[in-house]
Amino acid sequence: MQDKARLRELDAKYRSLAPLMDERMRRQWAAAEARAYGWGGVRAVSAVLGMSPNTITKGLAELAARAQYPKAPVDKRLRREGGGRKRSTEADPGLVEALEQLVDPVTRGDPESPLRWTCKSTTRLAEELTQRGHPASARTVGRLLNADGYSLQSNRKTKEGEDHPDRNAQFEYINAMAKRFQRRGQPVISVDTKKKELIGAFRNGGREWQPTGEPEEVQVHDFLDPGLGRAIPYGVYDLTENQGWVSVGIDHDTARFAAEAIRRWWRKMGSKRYRDAKELLITADGGGSNGSRCRLWKVALHDLAVKLGMAVHVCHFPPGTSKWNKIEHRMFCHITQNWRGRPLVSHDVIVQLIANTTTKAGLKIRAQLDLGEYPAGVKVSDAELAEVNIKRAKFHGEWNYTLLPTRNKI
Repeated sequence: MQDKARLRELDAKYRSLAPLMDERMRRQWAAAEARAYGWGGVRAVSAVLGMSPNTITKGLAELAARAQYPKAPVDKRLRREGGGRKRSTEADPGLVEALEQLVDPVTRGDPESPLRWTCKSTTRLAEELTQRGHPASARTVGRLLNADGYSLQSNRKTKEGEDHPDRNAQFEYINAMAKRFQRRGQPVISVDTKKKELIGAFRNGGREWQPTGEPEEVQVHDFLDPGLGRAIPYGVYDLTENQGWVSVGIDHDTARFAAEAIRRWWRKMGSKRYRDAKELLITADGGGSNGSRCRLWKVALHDLAVKLGMAVHVCHFPPGTSKWNKIEHRMFCHITQNWRGRPLVSHDVIVQLIANTTTKAGLKIRAQLDLGEYPAGVKVSDAELAEVNIKRAKFHGEWNYTLLPTRNKI
């Protein structure tokens, strides 16, 4: 608040004195105020007075020269009002139109939007303008683009394909099922496979505090080390308890591996929290090892239901909506944040980093290495699938179904 009041006072003072000062006095006065303001003074004074930062910087240089050589003669020459180099747009009225012609064909987004952006650099645009007979610097191009509503922007992941007609209805169905289970004290989990990670001294995104000039050195190229392989983290997130489990696999991301991760979660965590559980609700993506069309997923889950002696209910998210899966933004994102900037040099390091991930909201995660073999490409015969005792819901039975803890008789 004090800074705002100070700047308002500066503006009022300048308006009173400006008519009495010539060009040199105005910039030196502004420079003196910027110097008195302290850090950020040039920018603050420039914003208030509408004076170019370069002009204020020139005034600072003049004040410094006068302080160093106080007896030096003062140059009293002043350019007449309106003198000096004209703006590029005044000297070349066709400059703006020529720039628009260059930018327009590659403009992204809605042309009616007040904020547009271009994928060409200011340097490249300046070169093309010069070649077309409109000499301009990259700085001038940047100023003109800003004035015309352009800005530098990056890609944003928002498109996930076409929406399914029952997309929102499925979200409502999943939400209602989760609340129903939680009211009855039954477990509700969200499951998914996290991004597979290369094991070894490879670059990991993010930064970590290290002694200055001593960053941790990693490999230049991210080539798979056959001796170390990849880590496949499969996660199970308890929506009610804000707790999670991660099985770190070393073989293949298959439905058997996913079902085993859920079994381990139940044995290590779930059974102790939900001692009177009679059924389990799983929310999962529509694709991958736990996909809605995966036969092995249904067979593996049915085997799990039989072992646990409880019904396993499954609700899949509609196609193209994987980012809505709770595990993504309640557990996986925190794991990624915890190991940022650290090379994942071994499976043990990954397990420890996952297990030590916590949040202020109380998230707790346990992790374990799964050394099991889960061969890919396993085919499920019609006879095997027929043994699965599955009850499909009336609403999108391909997404919502229950695996009962008994086997069909063939």
